[in-house]
Amino acid sequence: MKEAFIKLHLSVLLAGGTGVFGKLITLNEFMLVWYRLLLAAILFYFVLKISGSLKKVSRKDILKIGLVGTLLALHWVFFYASIKFSNVSIGVVCLSLMSFFTAIFEPFINRKRVSVKEIAFSLIAVAGIFLIFHFDTRYRTGVLLGIISSALASLFTIMNKKVSVNYSSGTMLLYEMCGGFVGLTVLMPLYSYCFNTDFVIPGVTDFCYLLALASVCTVCLYILQIQVLKVISAFTVNLSYNLEPIYSIILAMMLFDEGHYLDSSFYMGLLLILFSVVLQSIDAFIRNRSL
Repeated sequence: MKEAFIKLHLSVLLAGGTGVFGKLITLNEFMLVWYRLLLAAILFYFVLKISGSLKKVSRKDILKIGLVGTLLALHWVFFYASIKFSNVSIGVVCLSLMSFFTAIFEPFINRKRVSVKEIAFSLIAVAGIFLIFHFDTRYRTGVLLGIISSALASLFTIMNKKVSVNYSSGTMLLYEMCGGFVGLTVLMPLYSYCFNTDFVIPGVTDFCYLLALASVCTVCLYILQIQVLKVISAFTVNLSYNLEPIYSIILAMMLFDEGHYLDSSFYMGLLLILFSVVLQSIDAFIRNRSL
């Protein structure tokens, strides 16, 4: 159990590190995600093939899973765009709005009742984002991109649950990464035209960072999650991932000295967001115990 908890927090730390690579890699956000998906899909394919975990997917479901994978890819594009237009701390803090968008989207998509409690808790996080957005005008573009990223992440999570009923998480992730790669490839000419960019081959440094992002923060992260879930409940794992933004911010402050660029409005907003996360965690814990 001790080893499992160490692996759990290592996986959360790796998840927090994904934002750091957005700052380290000089490629634009679109090419960054395109290469991440390509490298991660290749590496993950060999991992599943060697372990004998690769399962076939019906042609009908390939399209559904691929479209969900495109949602994941677009979430990553906006996430890294948010970081590049602001900083790592802003990018990861905006992801805290996932719960707000989920509370809004899920009732309509899954035809369930709207949870007033979930919306109320999430509005506290919205107030935190508003503080950052309203008082710190330097990062408004980054915040707006981060909000879109959070909405796409919420849609991905909801849709992923709908299409993953008949398949293992490993098979789903591989086909989603492949679908996301194909989706971005189709959108690449449009992106290049709108933003006047060309196809870029990464330099040695960027390629090393991309390889680390794809292997350590994508494939190894997933493997750690699988190992942890064999010992620790999914509920505990999900609660632990609330620490991901904290780890990202700490890493960003250590590596990029971001603390000097953040003012009091950011920390006030961050406290509200953390308060929202704590309330949601307590509520989830109480509901889990009552089951």
